Amino acid sequence: MATAEWQPKTEGILEILPEEIVDFEEQVARFQAGEWNPNDFMAYRLRQGVYGQRQADSQMLRIKAPFGGINADQMDALGVLAEKYAPLGKGHVTTRENFQFHHIPLEVTPEIMRLIGDVGLSTREACGNTVRNVTGSPMAGVNPDEPFDVTPYAAAYARYFVRHPFTQSLPRKFKTSFSDSDDDYAISAIHDMGFIPKIKDGKKGFKMVTGGGTAIMPKLGQALYEFVPVEEYIKVTEAVIRIFHKTDELRKNRMKARIKFYIDRIGMDEFRAQVEEELKGEWTQKSFDPTPLLFIEDESKDAPSLKGDYKTGSGKEFDRWMDSNVKSQKQDGYKVVMVKLPLGDVDNNQFHQLADMSRKYAGGRMRLTHQQNLAFRWVPSESLYEVWEKLNEIGLGDPGAHEITDIVSCPGTDSCKLGITSSMGLGSAISEMVESIDTSDPLIRKMHIKMSGCPNGCGQHHVGDIGFHGAAAKGPGGQVPAYELFLGGSFDGGDTRIGQRAKIKIPAKRVPEAIGKILSHYKNDRKDGEEFKDFVARVGPEAIEPVLEEFKDLPELNRDSLQYYMDWTKTVKYQLERGEGECAV
Repeated sequence: MATAEWQPKTEGILEILPEEIVDFEEQVARFQAGEWNPNDFMAYRLRQGVYGQRQADSQMLRIKAPFGGINADQMDALGVLAEKYAPLGKGHVTTRENFQFHHIPLEVTPEIMRLIGDVGLSTREACGNTVRNVTGSPMAGVNPDEPFDVTPYAAAYARYFVRHPFTQSLPRKFKTSFSDSDDDYAISAIHDMGFIPKIKDGKKGFKMVTGGGTAIMPKLGQALYEFVPVEEYIKVTEAVIRIFHKTDELRKNRMKARIKFYIDRIGMDEFRAQVEEELKGEWTQKSFDPTPLLFIEDESKDAPSLKGDYKTGSGKEFDRWMDSNVKSQKQDGYKVVMVKLPLGDVDNNQFHQLADMSRKYAGGRMRLTHQQNLAFRWVPSESLYEVWEKLNEIGLGDPGAHEITDIVSCPGTDSCKLGITSSMGLGSAISEMVESIDTSDPLIRKMHIKMSGCPNGCGQHHVGDIGFHGAAAKGPGGQVPAYELFLGGSFDGGDTRIGQRAKIKIPAKRVPEAIGKILSHYKNDRKDGEEFKDFVARVGPEAIEPVLEEFKDLPELNRDSLQYYMDWTKTVKYQLERGEGECAV
């Protein structure tokens, strides 16, 4: 079939436009023929979800999964993508609940768009100064404590703002989350716009939080409105985006162009007044009823039978996995299984294996999480032992989901132009270290460790109990890969906190050792029942810095100390190489 005649086989959350892919294919050919200005093409390419890597002639392809939703056929298609087009043979789940594939040649990206388009997946506006992928909670629709299922409304929001005329060239990107309850799993406070479901006088609505973000000036969002009816949440958001779009001062410095900077300068009261003035415009006269855009899917009709012939068993390791990776859902007899993906990576075989498991045990559907994991829902309670065994067979049966061993990391210098350090390499080293120590202490077990390869925060390091971002330090023998340290961040249970920065840079190769020192100090000096975030709030990072004093000294460069001058997983002496990123284009 000629590419111009291609039509997607499946309807997805986001509309797949064949002519859009044809146009992209034509523009790629024009660019490679030298007919496009590189900067102009970059902005166009980013809106299609194609992001340049630090490696020449390599692209990262970002695939959106609105509210983290993914199905078995889509996972199979991603497995084909990983095997056929991705040299590393894997995909990566991000904290934005996207899938990323790296080292992709530009000329094959239209082929991939058709491959995933056939199963209803899109890359449209996954990058660039647009409304990015809408994240959600993996428990939405099954959470016993939720006021209502936000899934249809998250999908409607994504559908409304994709290709919207005001979202194609914003001053900067605009990130959105939909939580399922007051526990705020989706971390509304670090988003440009966050929604928390509420019921008021019998009506559905949302608390709307805006102005949050991490990166160079981390800010917690504030309540724009405590309650907005579901009939108006899209309209109010459009008012916010219209103000954001026309605020020229934000376009003068792209490093300070997120909406959080504007709200921080004028204050929430003034910003709210501007929103209310914007809502008086003629554009508000049309209907904003989300009903035509709602994504309604009755997952219960595809749920596996509770009376299946499942293998049963018991054991200490199974009990440990049950304790950390299995949650109850409000539908009797069913559970949610959190599959712990090491640093968010899924190889080409695992894509197909997870797809097959979801068909048998979870109604053919899954959810991605901001912890870079995957959730099976609608899993019959009687099948859990069998599910655990199957996960072990494919290398994904480890316990510790959403615990200290569940390390979060961005790709760092493995692919990102802005990367300063190999955060994925460090993540693997920390995982190995934490798995080797006793984490049975419940207060230590519940901690979170997150890292980013640069200050921008793609690994959400600001809200980890212990967070790191990449930096370069100066040693007697030259540059050393190192990390800035943040302590006492939080995102669990609706208690979002930005970690406090410690006045120290830790050489990358000594970070695992430093974590051990921090944990020992906390265990010895905390009060009874005192969580790490509260311990840091009480004593401050300055009380922990002396424990880390030994890590300040860098050795002379020689054969024995060379390891400190090399980054994790690298075999050459470290040299800071940082290109111009495309996040702000």
